[in-house]
Amino acid sequence: MTKKKLQKLQAERERQSLLHEIETTRQAHAIALSNLENITDPDLIDCYIYELNAVQVRYRFLLRLAKQKNLTNLPTTLPNEV
Repeated sequence: MTKKKLQKLQAERERQSLLHEIETTRQAHAIALSNLENITDPDLIDCYIYELNAVQVRYRFLLRLAKQKNLTNLPTTLPNEV
C-alpha cells in the first residue's frame, strides 16, 4: 500500500473512532439522565449531576474535535439536555 493510501485509511479510522465516541457519549448522557430522574437518594442525585456535567463537557470537546476534522451533520445538542 502506498503512503497516501495508508494516510487515508488512518484518517478514516480516526473519523470512525471519533463518531463512535460521540455516539457513546450521547448514550452515556441518556443513561445518566435516566438514572437522575429515577433516584431519590441525595448522594446519588449529586453523583448523577456530576456525571451529567462531565458527559456534557466531554461531548462539547468531541464536537470541537469533529469540527477541526471537518465532520458535518453531527447533532450539536444532547437528547433531553438539562
